[in-house]
Amino acid sequence: MASILIIEDDEDIRSGMAEILREEGYEVATAADGRAALSWLRTGNDASLILLDLMMPGMNGWQFRSEQLRDPLIASIPVVVISGSETDQETASLNAVGVLIKPLNLEQLFGAAERYCRA
Repeated sequence: MASILIIEDDEDIRSGMAEILREEGYEVATAADGRAALSWLRTGNDASLILLDLMMPGMNGWQFRSEQLRDPLIASIPVVVISGSETDQETASLNAVGVLIKPLNLEQLFGAAERYCRA
């Protein structure tokens, strides 16, 4: 089953996205910051797609992505950035496959999930 890792510090957004994606049939894991996400990924868990918030306390999205790209076991997992504003230049530097702007458009969210999580 295709799995999605949501890295988002806002609990309401994180749980809402997880619930919506689970209702669509995806396996979903969540993390409140980059450090928790790295720990989850490095303990044998896998994801087909990472939805990554940038602005988080602890390890933010840029720090997470930098660490992810240095780890050959998880570097290839595609990342879609979740942002409160258009940050094309910043997300381009992250080598993200896409950007979702808050508040999230469900069609775009489902499109990203379908594109990167096909069985």
